[in-house]
Amino acid sequence: MSIPTLSLAGKVAIVTGGKRGIGKAIALAFAEAGADVVVCGRVIEDGELVAVADEIQRLGRRSLAVRTDITKKTEVDNLVQRVMDDFGGIDILVNNAGMNIMVPLLELREDGWDKIINTDLKGYFLCSQAVGKTMVDRKRGNIINIASRSAMKAIERMGAYCIAKVGVVMLTRVMALELARHNIRVNALAPSTVRTKFSEPLWNDPEKLKRLEASIPLGYLAEPSDIIGTALFLASDASSYITGQTIIVDGGQLA
Repeated sequence: MSIPTLSLAGKVAIVTGGKRGIGKAIALAFAEAGADVVVCGRVIEDGELVAVADEIQRLGRRSLAVRTDITKKTEVDNLVQRVMDDFGGIDILVNNAGMNIMVPLLELREDGWDKIINTDLKGYFLCSQAVGKTMVDRKRGNIINIASRSAMKAIERMGAYCIAKVGVVMLTRVMALELARHNIRVNALAPSTVRTKFSEPLWNDPEKLKRLEASIPLGYLAEPSDIIGTALFLASDASSYITGQTIIVDGGQLA
């Protein structure tokens, strides 16, 4: 009996929202595991996304940085076509891009609701649909959605984000059911707060950080490096019989 490993050698991955935080950490971890990795984001002019692609190339892997607004189908389709043309196929998609506006639901403007839902849910659907069609043609593939502990526990001032992430969990389950016959797995990874620029409002002063860490049984706030092991597991053959699941990575907060 052969023992599966976490190797991604020979794989091609797309990571959305790949210029910093969790997305960057996953992109680099996948490259170190042997994958060629395409990173995309809404902004490319600041050089951060290109810097991640350059770092991946220095690891000896192929990479591209592609400006993509995942809320727009034409841009998603262009991303997928470019990857297919340059790499010949897509083995792994990580839907990671996200945004949030921290206000109570009664104060959230309609355009704010639309921005959150379109990025955190619609964008995941558009990317999964476009990439999923190429995976169906090849009869293999792996989609990983970055959900959140917020999908399991309501959080004040983050209502639309919580609602979008609940949608991501169900998107994961439905697509897993529909795509299993094509040898395509779909799973979600649900972190709690991770020390990134995205979550900075939740931990950006000593008192906030102290309260947050007190709520975590393991006693410390997660770093992006605490997430990559689960992402690698889901992306690799080590999880070959797992689909439709959401794995919570929260230091025990929901225990």
